[in-house]
Amino acid sequence: MRFGPRLYTCKGFSTTFPQPRLTLPSPTLTAPAFGDPLPIEASPETLAFLARRRSASAMTLHAPGPDASALRELLTLAARAPDHGKLAPWRFVILRGTAKDAFVRGLEAIAAARPDAAKALAKLGKIRTPPLTIAVVSHVAPGEIPDWEQRLSAGAVCAMMVTAAQAMGFGANWITDWYAYDHDATDLLGLKAGEQVAGFVQLGSTDEAPLERVRPDVTAITTEWAPERIG
Repeated sequence: MRFGPRLYTCKGFSTTFPQPRLTLPSPTLTAPAFGDPLPIEASPETLAFLARRRSASAMTLHAPGPDASALRELLTLAARAPDHGKLAPWRFVILRGTAKDAFVRGLEAIAAARPDAAKALAKLGKIRTPPLTIAVVSHVAPGEIPDWEQRLSAGAVCAMMVTAAQAMGFGANWITDWYAYDHDATDLLGLKAGEQVAGFVQLGSTDEAPLERVRPDVTAITTEWAPERIG
């Protein structure tokens, strides 16, 4: 199934982007079938991995990025994020190759027309440099599940994606920046009414080990509720 071509005109830049459904290979990971029991088991290896999880700088990411098989696995794992109501209130847009080059040229044209043109253009390096970008697009499905919870689910998808990518051996960085909020930029991406960019997940290989950064003191941001605090 294919969407028809869509013409975007962005302050001096216009192009036609076909919006195809992406064909992905069959998954190589063995996924549980619906209704399968999934025992809760300790995994010290997972805890050790999470204790060292660190985003890679987008400016250090280079080819190769995930191939078609790894991309399928990455999207499948990200889609296992918590999702109250089983609504899947998000979708993925893949940016790579010559299509991504065209998308970045469109962003450059938009940035050049902004009041903060120099700053906006400089920030495009984070999406121009990595070989693969996945836009996680959030929407709100009608029903009983609050909008806030559905938006949080899209954020959880981004977090799952960067974590799974690192577990595969790729560098990953979850960013937004001005082109996640600029109307012309989101039109260029093909967002529909009510959709928002939860994140652009930048992916690729990296030769530079990211350095540990300052982390919050969890004791300073943690309290325990007690009934005597009421009133």
